[in-house]
This record gives sequence, C-alpha cells and structure tokens, in this order.
Amino acid sequence: MSFKANKPTESELEILQVLWDNGASSVRFVNEKLNEVKEQGYTTTLKLMQIMNDKGLTVRDTSKRTHIYSANVTEGETKGSLLQNFINATFKGSASHLVMQALGNHNATAEELQEIKSLIEELEKQNKTS
Repeated sequence: MSFKANKPTESELEILQVLWDNGASSVRFVNEKLNEVKEQGYTTTLKLMQIMNDKGLTVRDTSKRTHIYSANVTEGETKGSLLQNFINATFKGSASHLVMQALGNHNATAEELQEIKSLIEELEKQNKTS
C-alpha cells in the first residue's frame, strides 16, 4: 500500500501521536489522552481507529476482550512524507523557502537560532564527506 493512499487525516495524526508516545493502547486509553486536549466521544475515537486499521495505519490485536491498537507506520516516516508533500505543494519543493517563511513568521529565540546553525553546520560536514 502506498503512503498517499493511506495519508492520515488530522484526527488520525492525533491518534497516531498517542500511539507513538504511549505504545500499544486500547481505544479507551487513546480517547482519554485525546480528551486531555479536546472533547471527543468514545465512539468517534473507536470509529476513527477502525478506519485507521482498515487503511493500514494501525494494527489491532483482537486476542483479548479489549482490542489493543498499535501504530503500523513510524513517526519519522509519516512526518517526513507529510512534510515532503507539504514542501512540494506549497513551496515548489524548496526546503529553503519553507525555512525562510517559518523564520519570517516566528520570533526565533537565541537558543533556536543556535540549534538551526548547528544543524546547518552538521549538514555541511555531511555534504563534504559525501
């Protein structure tokens, strides 16, 4: 299955984040975590997780009375793919345009700027050795 066909919605990403942060979980646990941020009914969470299972975003263990769901996609690959799609669609594939837009719309702290500089230096070192 291609990622494009299984691209998670915003609500599905919220559920995946709970699963990535907490590991395999019941629908009730996921729903309680989601309700810490915004009110969402149990049946809504259940239906979303069933859809996610059908899409291949999660796997479900039905060996016990309480079904346990696990993420079937990694956080890094999912975020990387979503980010690449966003960069391609919004910034014509230019990561530098994305970064400049983000920095222009955000007052970066000295610490954030130092982290960015360190990342750039690391990427430059990698390019020299490649």
